[in-house]
Amino acid sequence: MPTYADLMSAPIETPEDDRHEVTTHDDGLDIVTFGCRLNAWESEVMRDHARAGGVTNAVIINTCAVTNEAVRQARQTIRRIRREKPDVEVIVTGCAAQIDPEQFAKMPEVNRVIGNAEKLRPETFKASAISSGEKVSVEDIMQVREVANHLVDGLDGKARAYVQVQTGCDHRCTFCIIPYGRGNARSAPAGDVVDQVRRLVETGHQEVVLTGVDLTSWGGDLPGKPLLGRLVKAILTQVPDLARLRLSSIDAIEIDEDLFRAIAEEERLAPHLHLSLQAGDDMILKRMKRRHLRDDAIALTQRLRAVRPDIAFGADLIAGFPTETEAMFENSLKLVDECALAYLHVFPYSPRPGTPAAKMPPVEGPVIKDRARRLREKGDAALRAHLQSMVGGRYEVLVEKPGLARAANFAPVRIDSPARAGALIRVDITGHDDAHLMARIVEG
Repeated sequence: MPTYADLMSAPIETPEDDRHEVTTHDDGLDIVTFGCRLNAWESEVMRDHARAGGVTNAVIINTCAVTNEAVRQARQTIRRIRREKPDVEVIVTGCAAQIDPEQFAKMPEVNRVIGNAEKLRPETFKASAISSGEKVSVEDIMQVREVANHLVDGLDGKARAYVQVQTGCDHRCTFCIIPYGRGNARSAPAGDVVDQVRRLVETGHQEVVLTGVDLTSWGGDLPGKPLLGRLVKAILTQVPDLARLRLSSIDAIEIDEDLFRAIAEEERLAPHLHLSLQAGDDMILKRMKRRHLRDDAIALTQRLRAVRPDIAFGADLIAGFPTETEAMFENSLKLVDECALAYLHVFPYSPRPGTPAAKMPPVEGPVIKDRARRLREKGDAALRAHLQSMVGGRYEVLVEKPGLARAANFAPVRIDSPARAGALIRVDITGHDDAHLMARIVEG
């Protein structure tokens, strides 16, 4: 088991590894982040607020609630921090803390528990507030109406920058607890988003990622109910110096026509979409209360590939959802090929108390584990095929750190010589090692 010191010295994971533990570090203030890209962005907001408020000798644990395992790991980390740093102030926030603040407040290792709305407010991190003695500060997230409008100059240690354009979710998939941690869908005004992107470009960022809990629902609560494609086009038009715009995970059923045309026509919009598919069987999709069927996913990927041949797709898939038979699971396996998916996030189903799926007839644990293994093996094979298809080509890649870069379609690339993090460089792909492309920098 890694020690707390091991965690704090670990490299920051790449954005597509967003389900793994991520750690950040600063003098006198440590932040441990679990979960999604949005959590990683919010950790940077908290870092800025805590710096301004003079918070020191503290550790902030930004939790995730997407699975029981994520909650368990957060609790385990809290205990380890207290053992190894007995005098530090332990502050717990994030979705798990929002949904069940009392379970963390009861932990003797925890000094404060703050909610998802509170964690983005500067006043929360004033030294006087931290030392106030109030252990729990968590409001009803369903009553929150504002969207955090904070600018961070890129994530600490990352080459790309993130802009939160939306938070919350109005859908109620039967397996998902996250709406109860994030609240209802809320959007940032287009003008604010464009201004943030422009500022990030002015500070030297070549790539910006638009992120949110339910990204494609952006605009539904704004005057005129604009759609995400309109926001994307506004950014690309009004920030001409932005080299690359990327979208985080999206709901496949909500790609509007403006967004489709932008994917087809705008070279600066990265040819990579991570789709929230979850399953490949129609009955399971209905029981999940998803709004698409397998044929919708297949038709979408085929339509997008026809207009943008270089596009690559990732997807979230759940193994062992309640009532899933072997034949239903086989449909999810087949979907990887039918949609030509290149990157998989595989989740063994984890029942979340309070969700409808938790009351459905479960699949046995060993079966869930085996199906998750088979899906991951399928994903590994899909990634190898995707990487092989790029060998021999020349691509522009974004350097993330010495020796590692990403292509526009998000393929990981190992480069043969040092290059500045954040730089866009051209490389020739010479091979792959099953997980990364191998590349040689093109001079000049």
